[in-house]
Amino acid sequence: MRRIDVRLAAGLSVLALVTTAGCGGQQGGAAEDDTSSAVTCEVARETRVGIATGNATGVYYPIGNALAGQLSGSTGGKLTGTAAETGASVQNVEQLVGGQYDVAFSLFDTAVNAVEGKGSFSAPQPVQALARLYDNYTQVVVRKDSGITSVAGMRGKRISTGSPKSGTEVMANRLLEAAGLDPAKDVRAQRLDLTKTVEGMKDGSIDGFFWSGGLPTGGLTDLFTTAGETVRFVDIAALLPKLTALSPGYQAGTIGRDVYRTATDTPTIVVPNVLLVREDLDANVACAITRTVFDKRDVLAQANPAAKGISLEKARRTLPVPLHRGAEKALNDLGAK
Repeated sequence: MRRIDVRLAAGLSVLALVTTAGCGGQQGGAAEDDTSSAVTCEVARETRVGIATGNATGVYYPIGNALAGQLSGSTGGKLTGTAAETGASVQNVEQLVGGQYDVAFSLFDTAVNAVEGKGSFSAPQPVQALARLYDNYTQVVVRKDSGITSVAGMRGKRISTGSPKSGTEVMANRLLEAAGLDPAKDVRAQRLDLTKTVEGMKDGSIDGFFWSGGLPTGGLTDLFTTAGETVRFVDIAALLPKLTALSPGYQAGTIGRDVYRTATDTPTIVVPNVLLVREDLDANVACAITRTVFDKRDVLAQANPAAKGISLEKARRTLPVPLHRGAEKALNDLGAK
């Protein structure tokens, strides 16, 4: 009986090891006594991290996939990554904290809400930033035959407000409220991902949509290329003062006419993106990921030009979201301001 018990215990130990390690080594997580150990940026053991991105036709997804593909080469094969399509910001934070992912893309306003326990979050979340990334542009598009000329004009219309628990949905609801509308009552909200949104715009089943993403966004390029004569942008710049009262992260921006080959430039509102991790992520893993983002920026920009907006000049500007100490080490080494 003793021999059987030993074998059973050994078998359970192996099963636990396989469950933890999966097929790519140790999953990214907390290191023992991580707060007191020196940060070297050297990943000692084979480690696998999951990266939460966004809609497949958006910008987070291609950049996240490109980042995942660069981690191994940047760490001598010790660190590998897998990017997953998600509903984006709010869902990303929830699943990051829940342990489904180790790294997550997020809009800055959602990240601030997370650390402050506001908005979609009932309590402060244990997340920190690796860096501020490129800016997201709020892109509000309507069908020309909808009669919509402003956000206030969306009353009673079929409007896609983005995937549930996405940063786009947060932005859409805030803009609707800033325009004097109740998102739950005054519009016929369609909570669609970008792929389904573009399809709905083409076939006329929705009248307009909100999208928060880098420039260019693949789904919008498709829409304006194949159905540009039927759609147009809405200027939302007049709503900026009401949004800046909610968060200083909102800023004025412009979608240039060359981005989607439109007739004119479109004034809009921009908000930064940040790359988030749990506060207990191993500091050397955090350091290695941060360093890869900047060392391989040109490769990320090949996946989507929005990554050209990633810069060391803005990397530290994440407050009130604190920088992870592993990211601090990487940015110090890279000479970030």
